[in-house]
Amino acid sequence: MLLVRSIWNGAISFGLVSIPIKLVNATENHSISFRQIHTEDGGRIRYRKFCELEDREVTGQEIGKGYEDSDGTIIPITDEDLAGLPIPTAKTIEIVAFVPEDRIDPLQMDAAYYLAAGGAPAAKPYTLLREALKRSKKVAITKYALRGRERLGMLRVVGDAIAMHGLLWPDEVRAPEGVAPDADVTVRDKELDLADALMDTLGEVDLEDLHDEYREAVEEVVAAKAAGEAPREAPAPEAGGGKVLDLMAALENSVRAARESRGEEPAEDAEVKHLQRSKTSRSSPKDTGGKKSTSTAKKKTASSPRKSTSKTSQAEKKSTTTKKTAAKKTPAKKTTSRKRSA
Repeated sequence: MLLVRSIWNGAISFGLVSIPIKLVNATENHSISFRQIHTEDGGRIRYRKFCELEDREVTGQEIGKGYEDSDGTIIPITDEDLAGLPIPTAKTIEIVAFVPEDRIDPLQMDAAYYLAAGGAPAAKPYTLLREALKRSKKVAITKYALRGRERLGMLRVVGDAIAMHGLLWPDEVRAPEGVAPDADVTVRDKELDLADALMDTLGEVDLEDLHDEYREAVEEVVAAKAAGEAPREAPAPEAGGGKVLDLMAALENSVRAARESRGEEPAEDAEVKHLQRSKTSRSSPKDTGGKKSTSTAKKKTASSPRKSTSKTSQAEKKSTTTKKTAAKKTPAKKTTSRKRSA
């Protein structure tokens, strides 16, 4: 923390208590940055700043701020003009209220900062404010000025430090009008049960285990091209990835895939049991005991003549053949007699 350069020095106004603090960034950006180049020869593309009146390039020390009026007139504004604004938040983080943390809409959250005590005299009041926030289980709503504008902030305790989240003004958050589906959709209880099962299966995650896979892939591409090698090809999309499933099937497959990825046993949830039972009851007539006994009887019947045939004599075969022939002729005679009587 001592190596982080402060971006703003001032004080927290806690009633009549003033706490000298230094504002430092609580986050850092690990994104890979690219330079613009000329695609034909790889030359760098640079933007140079020219003065319109003198038609020459100017340095950063020569550049200041100016406000353009409605008629196009530029009104110069200096840092001294902004530093002398007649508002208390120019160099002070003013605490205006204490509220429960759930009163803050996450949509209002902006940049995050740590507040470092500004020297030894600030240690006691800094600790007092930190412990008061802990015991009250509330957050402090503040107003402060930074980079040319007044902002809202929220103070909360993080470990042994006080952190400040920049907040957007309420009128800077858009209403979600026209975002939700216009169609009248009804969600069934079974669908909600499967969604709950999927949520339970996915469970919780330690955010420390998550990492930026996109950045790692870009780093691999850069390293490969720097070594004169071909970048690794992207994996082929899964077969049937574009196939449209009904919602219930998609939820069931999602629950199954989530459990398999975690190496868990099949679901034992009540709603999944219910679905499995209903599927079993539909398929049960195919596996009835009657069919099994019938097939067994057929097998026995088919096998018994072979055994008896091997043991019988030629005379028995002839008598059997004679009986069958007689049995075939008898129905024919009956049929003939019926036709005559008609």
